Amino acid sequence: MVETAGRITLWGVEVFAAIADERSISAAARRLGASPSSVSQQLTNLESAVGTALIDRSARPLICTPAGELFRRRALTIINEAEQAKAELAAADMTRLTRFRLGMIEDFDADVTPALLSDLSKAWPRTQFLLETGASHRLMDQLEARALDVVVTAEMGDLADGHEMHPLIEEPFVAAVPKGKVQGDVLDALRTMPMVQYSSRHFMGRQIASQLATQDLRVNHRFELDSYHAILSMVAAGAGWTILTPLGVLRAKRFVSEVDIVELPFPSFSRRITLTARRGGLGDLPGDVATRLKSHMADMILKPFHARLPWLKDRMRLL
Repeated sequence: MVETAGRITLWGVEVFAAIADERSISAAARRLGASPSSVSQQLTNLESAVGTALIDRSARPLICTPAGELFRRRALTIINEAEQAKAELAAADMTRLTRFRLGMIEDFDADVTPALLSDLSKAWPRTQFLLETGASHRLMDQLEARALDVVVTAEMGDLADGHEMHPLIEEPFVAAVPKGKVQGDVLDALRTMPMVQYSSRHFMGRQIASQLATQDLRVNHRFELDSYHAILSMVAAGAGWTILTPLGVLRAKRFVSEVDIVELPFPSFSRRITLTARRGGLGDLPGDVATRLKSHMADMILKPFHARLPWLKDRMRLL
């Protein structure tokens, strides 16, 4: 084995950057998929190589020393250059891509995500895939922390410079109501039922709450949940109605036949799903992944929804 103590290695720089971001050895180890002991040793080796302490290990949480803050700026440049080099090589021959870290909102984890990963695994036979699913804001945080290469999230407003965005799909918000319970005036019917609201802790929940406030629509708001399955289960059981997107309804597909999906009885609003990556870090790869994703979305999402709910055809669309 080649002795690396006393040398500055790319792995050591990546470990230092992760510790500086996470402010914890154990959290950095989880992010990097390594053991805490190996992460700690890499930091020791790097500090030996540069001749000074970079992390104040006595602080809780950990913080960079003045020298560490200085080195951190250089470390990000080193990591960026390494990523750019890998991207250029991958662009020349995608079959040589060694690792791809994808973050995906949970709306796609049952159908589209497996199809995409299967597609990519055939195109990139030497690549190791890491998938992280979760809420949009958490995935964006991991992209910023360089724990992920590409994320697919709800569009959350303007991003800081340094990102490239590839719009994927736009979908309207819809009302899900107990089967056969809404007849005649939809708005009057909704006023008589409790609302099962998507959690305002998430961006989509805040978007729904803001729209209700804009419409000055006062509803009997008794439940606030962060699970599509739990929400649709309650609606199917007759406990109330909800506002979700078609993708949210699809994710809880076991309850789809037990609820009615209807247009909102006030001006519609929508959300966009976007693929985001750090600008220039992966060459043409993000655009290629976005193209593949849209193809799967057209077959697995748009066609079935348009066939079942024709009024969605002009409102739920690829971008």
